[in-house]
Amino acid sequence: MFKPLLPRKPWSRLVGATLFALALGAFGASQSARAASTITVGGKNFTEQVLLAEMTTELLKAKGFDVVKKDGMGSTVLRQAQENGQVDVYWEYTGTSLITYNKVTDKLDPQQTYARVKELDAQKGLVWLDPSKANDTYGLAMNRDVAQKLGIATLSDLAKVLNSGKELTFACNSEFYARPDGLRPLEKEYGFHFGPSQIKRMDSGLTYQALKDRQVDTALVFTTDGRVPAFNFIVLRDDKNFFPAYALTPVARKATLDANPKLADILNSLSAKLDDATMARLNAEVDVQKKSLSDVSGAFLKSAGLL
Repeated sequence: MFKPLLPRKPWSRLVGATLFALALGAFGASQSARAASTITVGGKNFTEQVLLAEMTTELLKAKGFDVVKKDGMGSTVLRQAQENGQVDVYWEYTGTSLITYNKVTDKLDPQQTYARVKELDAQKGLVWLDPSKANDTYGLAMNRDVAQKLGIATLSDLAKVLNSGKELTFACNSEFYARPDGLRPLEKEYGFHFGPSQIKRMDSGLTYQALKDRQVDTALVFTTDGRVPAFNFIVLRDDKNFFPAYALTPVARKATLDANPKLADILNSLSAKLDDATMARLNAEVDVQKKSLSDVSGAFLKSAGLL
């Protein structure tokens, strides 16, 4: 016999709605928890940055985080990705933020540089954590025998030689060619000029090989790059202190740190283990000894007591 459906009582609708709300809330909470523990680690497109992204990824995974790694990016693209919330953390250089991102032209010492970028970037939702002792500044390098033959030890010496009529070629990446702390301002500061035919633009990693193979006379290098001592280069002293401090520092989105209270301490623990000599050695293991990123990263994290 067919029984007509009776209308649901108000209390049953209330119970149903309450159960649904609780289930939805639990689902949302689980989603938020999962999102909070997923960290996107960024990195630029040269060895030191790719290695740091690998170390950070391995360390965070060991501490229970889900990690997405996005390395091999240009500086400006990576910075924009972090400001837009697409990257949670990456290792930045204080001088890069000061000059390139914040357009500060004041001459500041390392402590002032860090304090200024920390203050300015906080307004953009970015937190500068503890700086490492690694200062990976730019440098112009030459083969030691060539520099000694020409009497070049400083950038002022280089300017004198160039202004005497000697044509020297220079290898650099496209970014340095156009940066506000790059080639043209450097030339202005020291009073020299590389003509268009003297400049060879190429990827960062290729400048070292081009200089080693004597395809160019001088090249842009990063001072913590292991190939500098391995290839017996001399880095010309920046006797007018053109380049600011470039302290290597983990920078994270404030929203990410707020959602992950343990993250800052973990990143700071890695930062405390890094200095110029350590970065030069690790970079050389990758670039000169041709070890894999994962092998170099894992061995360092274990030897440093971080894993």
